[in-house]
Amino acid sequence: MPTELTWDMQLNGSALSWDSADAALTWDGSVTNHIPNKPMASDNRISLEITPAKKAAIVAAVMALKTELQGITINLTLEERQSLPKVADKTLAFDEKCKAYMASRADLVPSFLDTAELAKDRKLVDDLLPCLREIAPICEGLEDTISLAYTDIYVADLAFYQNVKQAAKRGISGTDTIYDDLKERFPGRPKAEPAPPPEPPTP
Repeated sequence: MPTELTWDMQLNGSALSWDSADAALTWDGSVTNHIPNKPMASDNRISLEITPAKKAAIVAAVMALKTELQGITINLTLEERQSLPKVADKTLAFDEKCKAYMASRADLVPSFLDTAELAKDRKLVDDLLPCLREIAPICEGLEDTISLAYTDIYVADLAFYQNVKQAAKRGISGTDTIYDDLKERFPGRPKAEPAPPPEPPTP
């Protein structure tokens, strides 16, 4: 279908100019559109669709993992999490040295330490840490994929919002209500309070 010519338009990615080899330009002319219309913005970041069967399989796998971890994992509050020592590579290396020294010099282990509980803690870490290392990239991939999809959604929403805003400015019926509702997302800066008048000089 012919496309109406506009100022600074492009054809096949190239800007049109007078005496262009792509098309002879005339006032109020038109040119055949060789670029198919895209359903979303040109900066669409992701285009995926999960089948119902695949979604059901993913949900079943997640629920199976959740069931297996029930009674094992513990959820901390933010305050509890912040109160714990940070575990990093240096901390793990320090623990490996302490473990070796405790085994070779049991006489230096404080009497108040429950070595049986300490052994259970170390085994728990050894059992769960490999699982966490496998799951962490999966969770990161899910978060990144959802973030990309949300980005596409937000870009589309902004395009719709700007269209509604322009329609409201042109006085198109019914758009004021929609615009007033959507613009609450962008409250803008609060108006500065006017400065109080200066006090009169003391006589």
